[in-house]
Amino acid sequence: MRVNAYAAPAAGQPLALTTIERRDVGPNDVLIEIEYAGICHSDIHTVNGDWGPQPFPVVPGHEIVGIVTEAGSAVTRHRVGDRVGVGCMVNSCGECANCQAGDEQYCVKGMVPTYAGTDRDGTTTQGGYSTHVVVDADYVLSVPESLDAAAAAPLLCAGITTYAPLRRWGAGPGKKVAVVGLGGLGHMAVKIAHALGAEVTVLSQSLKKREDGLRLGADHYHATSDPDTFEQLAGRFDLIVNTVSAAIDLNAYLGLLAVDGTLVNVGAPAEPLSVHVMTLIGGRRSFAGSMIGGIALTQEMLDFCAEHNIGAEVEVVAADKVNEAYERVLASDVRYRFVIDVKTLA
Repeated sequence: MRVNAYAAPAAGQPLALTTIERRDVGPNDVLIEIEYAGICHSDIHTVNGDWGPQPFPVVPGHEIVGIVTEAGSAVTRHRVGDRVGVGCMVNSCGECANCQAGDEQYCVKGMVPTYAGTDRDGTTTQGGYSTHVVVDADYVLSVPESLDAAAAAPLLCAGITTYAPLRRWGAGPGKKVAVVGLGGLGHMAVKIAHALGAEVTVLSQSLKKREDGLRLGADHYHATSDPDTFEQLAGRFDLIVNTVSAAIDLNAYLGLLAVDGTLVNVGAPAEPLSVHVMTLIGGRRSFAGSMIGGIALTQEMLDFCAEHNIGAEVEVVAADKVNEAYERVLASDVRYRFVIDVKTLA
């Protein structure tokens, strides 16, 4: 079926309205009528070519919430009328050790991203800035009805990207967690870490979002532009989650970790980052990375967010405002996630 979509025709070019072909619904597929699609910084990196050549034209969007309108004959988990979500991947080999362990995002053969990827049938995947999508049912999540659909969309990337390291490194009561940056990822990290019971500190360039940070669940808020911050907080944190997609002085932030503390990078800057090994050795510290989560963990995150009434802070925009929204994201002029109302594409 042909559907309306917004696509980037080439690297660095504005997105434009077009039509794309969606495959027929197979035995294990579901057809989803998309309600909302979040705008992620990864979308902008991809269409700008920051992460290398892409198979243009590219339809971005990997924060998808919608309604099942058709289910294949072998599908048992999702039914017509169900509200569902699709995150950053739509396929994997399903056979390697990582897939078998529930870490499909680290598939040895390479997980298939929701857009700009090559699916198992050789076709190029296209994302959620479109009216409909067909997805293998094993990679479709159930979105609890108690969650607002627009606020739930960013959970499929920003939510799981921050939930995964917080769970993996044991954020909870008695743990001191710092979140670097209060943006699309950072505000979700604050909400989730607070709900997990950790003591939460925001580390931001300035104090201009301090009121927001405390409202979202932070216990403390510090400006990293103040050199005293790094002296005052030295050796304090068990876990630091770095959410920013720009270069930072990793060694300065590593110095904020307690012995056996870990700094986890979930932001993905285009340029390399530098670490002095002595910064790690001096406190038996760790520097790690984390990328989204497997399907089971993503479902756990959605259920956790429903239980704790957690959604993203969103600004809903019409599809024809997507290029303006990109500019505002780059200018840090959003609190805290743009979500496209896909009805405006119909």
